[in-house]
Amino acid sequence: MTDAPYKKDLDGKLADAQLAWRAPSVVAAVVRDGAVVWTGAVGSAVVGGLEAGPDVQYRIGSITKTFTSVLVHQLRDEGVLDLDDPLDRWIPDSRHAGVTLRRLLAHASGLQRELGDMWATLEVPSRDDLLAGFEASEQVLSTREGHHYSNLAYAILGEVVGRATSSTWSEQLEHRLLRPLGMARTTLEPTGPRAQGYLTEPYADGVRPEPDSDLGSTASAGQLWSTADDLARWAAFLADPDPDVLKLETLEGMRQPVIVFDPATWLLAWGGGLMLWRRDKRVHHGHGGAMPGFLAGCYAFRDDTERAGAVVLTNTGRAADPEALAGELLNAALDADPRRKPGWVPSDVPAELRELLGPWWSEGSEFLVEYRDGGLTMIGRGGAEWRRTRFEPTGRDEWRAVKGREAGERLRVVRSGTAVERLMFGGYAFTRDPRTFSELSS
Repeated sequence: MTDAPYKKDLDGKLADAQLAWRAPSVVAAVVRDGAVVWTGAVGSAVVGGLEAGPDVQYRIGSITKTFTSVLVHQLRDEGVLDLDDPLDRWIPDSRHAGVTLRRLLAHASGLQRELGDMWATLEVPSRDDLLAGFEASEQVLSTREGHHYSNLAYAILGEVVGRATSSTWSEQLEHRLLRPLGMARTTLEPTGPRAQGYLTEPYADGVRPEPDSDLGSTASAGQLWSTADDLARWAAFLADPDPDVLKLETLEGMRQPVIVFDPATWLLAWGGGLMLWRRDKRVHHGHGGAMPGFLAGCYAFRDDTERAGAVVLTNTGRAADPEALAGELLNAALDADPRRKPGWVPSDVPAELRELLGPWWSEGSEFLVEYRDGGLTMIGRGGAEWRRTRFEPTGRDEWRAVKGREAGERLRVVRSGTAVERLMFGGYAFTRDPRTFSELSS
């Protein structure tokens, strides 16, 4: 790792956060293009003892859910399960039989938040406790009525992973994710060096240690411990996955919003197990985490030029916002040293496409068919670049939209003799001049 040009700025943000939060320690990392470009640590992982550092373990809480979600999506890609499977495929005769895996992933199932009163008793739930508690649980909202966060939903997803693979969630986690990604310092139980979690006194400069609570059969919702170095690997994976572990198109699907958390502002949504935070001009994907004495954030960003992420870990359980800090660190790094697109290079246009290029009209609006970056594209004149449609050929005079406006729809050429008369795309006609619908149909 070399010193990033924004090191001083990020160091300052980290020190300011530790002071403002009155956290015993805060440790963070930024990763770009698969490599850690900055780490920082302030304070004590164990008060009066161990100093914070990038290889010290902290609890990451609900960031564990992103691992569970990836496992579910891997099994979907392998044809083992479907995201729209109702639960009774995997848990027969359940009173919640109609709830789908997709809705569990997005906290759109309406299931109650927790398994009974486990956070009041700190009793370690067994598998039997989980299944019995699930059957006794309430659906506090109608399905898709609104977002309702549910640790119970992710505990059940862990049970589904185990049943679908005839093993356990923890075995699949190790086999499918931790080992292939080299995340040896991400574990179910703490291994030294490790931080102690604390409750920071609200009205005094003191701290009290929190217990190492064990989630037992609900581990898939939040059990994991990790380090800034290891979690940076995960952020890098969420920005640019190893195709042997997760398909890029699967990640893109996980990043699609399923339900909006805050309909009034549209700043936070949930996709396929990922939180989607709008942070200034970017939407970061990842998750936050909380366990007694610990708070954490792990977020990634991906676009045409950037593959980046940031993680923040702290050993206080109150008055800290590592999720916001992760977003701030990530945006600061991207703004200070943006990746530029490669310079423009001329290329030859296939002869058979030349007659299609240029302006076309539909519904009174002008669209430009262009040959860009080695393929046929369409964009509304003056439209945002992210709406540019990219096509792939499927036959003579036929293409399929693979990205952008009306992705998935078919484009075909209609000819009069050998001349191109119009284009048909998504059920609409495109002509070389603007026409009314009656003129098109005559």
